[in-house]
Amino acid sequence: MPSSPGGFEDPLWRSIAVFRFASLAYVGVLVARDADRYAHPFAAVVALLVMLAWSVVITACYARPAHRGWPLLLADLAVALAVLAVTPWVVGRAALAAGTPTLAVVWEGAPVLAWAVSGGRRRGALAAVVLGVADLAARGFGTPSVTGLILLLLAGVIVGHVARLAVTAQERLQRAVELEAATRERERLARGIHDSVLQVLALVQRRGAHLDGEAGELARLAGEQEAALRALIAGGDPVPAAGAQDGAVDLRALLGRHASAAVSLSVPATPVPLPARVARELAAAVAAALDNVERHAGGRAWVLIEDEGETVTVSVRDAGPGIPDGHLAEAARQGRLGVAQSIRGRIADLGGEVRITTNPGEGTELELVVPRKGGWAWSG
Repeated sequence: MPSSPGGFEDPLWRSIAVFRFASLAYVGVLVARDADRYAHPFAAVVALLVMLAWSVVITACYARPAHRGWPLLLADLAVALAVLAVTPWVVGRAALAAGTPTLAVVWEGAPVLAWAVSGGRRRGALAAVVLGVADLAARGFGTPSVTGLILLLLAGVIVGHVARLAVTAQERLQRAVELEAATRERERLARGIHDSVLQVLALVQRRGAHLDGEAGELARLAGEQEAALRALIAGGDPVPAAGAQDGAVDLRALLGRHASAAVSLSVPATPVPLPARVARELAAAVAAALDNVERHAGGRAWVLIEDEGETVTVSVRDAGPGIPDGHLAEAARQGRLGVAQSIRGRIADLGGEVRITTNPGEGTELELVVPRKGGWAWSG
């Protein structure tokens, strides 16, 4: 359970520091009261000073989230175990049997709390059991020792559970903040698109609506893209493609519009139904791939649809010069994200993958593989 600066865990770590010094003050009172019963009173004072020095060091280290890892947690536990280990010699077996508290009484709870806050109730319970057994070994089996073990165990479990709830709440708050920021950015982009791109697309669609040939086709495509963009910035799905029934679209129909003298399309004899959104995203990725062929490779392109049951694969192949090594990464650095976003990004959002095969002078083949089930885009 990682710690983060300014997170909900920080107040818990400050509380542990307060508990550590308050319990140490209590130990100091007990040492002053019971010194005449100890077998080695001077050693008890030395142990108390060591505990004070360690409390200062460990509190300063825990104040930095990056230091709240295993090395420091183990060291904290080891110091408490060391104090318990010397207790029989410092206090004396007879005094312990008579009910004199150990040197680490109450103070030994601080490492348990630190383990609980850093790793949840299981880690807290583990530290409690280790120190509880050490306490039993130092004092001998008896009702006070067993009670101390139970109290340590309860503290580790309860504080660990509270710490886990705090981390979960922090994560949910962070997601809510990120979602709000993304929504604001979406609204900002929507305003920019509405004032620029949508106006141009609408103008092209209106001017070319009554024309024939390539101009008419361009107007039709502009109208489709305008509708899709308006739906996208509104947060809904684009207008369903023709032939969609019960949310399913035949992929053959969507890709059929790309067939031409320059693009050969091979499709199965039977329909290839996909959820409408999945089919449209896959078709958009294919369109982006064909656009890359036209701009960079020229010549012919071949599109193949393969219905493989659990997955659907669309292959786009050209006979161009191929993609040089490092070209895609360089294009992404320059802000040209056709392959990275229009193709790979779309397919990744569908839970699929893009395979690129290319050799200099032998053309390029893109395989777009999407699953029939799974991925965010499959949900309505």
